[in-house]
Amino acid sequence: MKIALAQIACAPGDVSANCALMVEQAARARAAGCSLVVFPEMSDTGYAVEVIRQAALPVTGEAFQAMKRVAARERIFIAAGLSERKAGKIYNTLSVFDPRGALIGKYRKAHLFNPPPVKEGDCVTAGNRLVLMDIGGFKCGLMICYDLRFPEMARSLALKGAEVILIASAWPFPRSEHWQVLLRARAIENQCYVLAANRTGTDAGSNFCGSSSVIDPYGMALGVAAPDRSQLVIADIDRATLDWARAKMPVFGDRRPDIYRLKTSQH
Repeated sequence: MKIALAQIACAPGDVSANCALMVEQAARARAAGCSLVVFPEMSDTGYAVEVIRQAALPVTGEAFQAMKRVAARERIFIAAGLSERKAGKIYNTLSVFDPRGALIGKYRKAHLFNPPPVKEGDCVTAGNRLVLMDIGGFKCGLMICYDLRFPEMARSLALKGAEVILIASAWPFPRSEHWQVLLRARAIENQCYVLAANRTGTDAGSNFCGSSSVIDPYGMALGVAAPDRSQLVIADIDRATLDWARAKMPVFGDRRPDIYRLKTSQH
């Protein structure tokens, strides 16, 4: 399956402009023969808490409806990081639309980034469940940005059958090296593809490090974007590589869950 990562810079709070950019990038991805395009975290509002508080919309709002329309028009899967308002709460959501334009799945970010000055939890409500779904014949687990730092989450998705992990992110420059290392680690340890779309540009003083990446199950980079500009990264993922990596080193069969709980040594 040919996939695209749409690394973009957003205009904070300008949902219409950001949606127009996403529509354009989805059309470019489809013209390049891609079956799936992944967009970064909070691509509709930008990643700034006060802006999100004001601009987040429900699934009937502009961003969700724009993604539905372009997915159907271009006949492409879209995974987009969007701000979602529901019942008085706001969620940081990775939403998946199928080539008919249907919203087929949503993952709400479980690990919120609360160190100052971001304090995401002041505005966003944390999700409380993992999401695994079929996209183009691959079992895909969904994650958002800070989730990447929690290996338990990726491993839980892999144990439930994930073959691909999709990550929408707004990862900043001060920790750009962590981004690269953690993406490879999650791919290697879980023997799965990692498709990670990151932001570029600046929101509320946060400078995002781009470097959107496609990592294969053996930890090899199939495509990496520049750190400082908008870019469409295109790569092919295939089941043969996935099966080969897992057969070459069958680590899942060698797991020892019987000893993984912390116990006090008796001497």
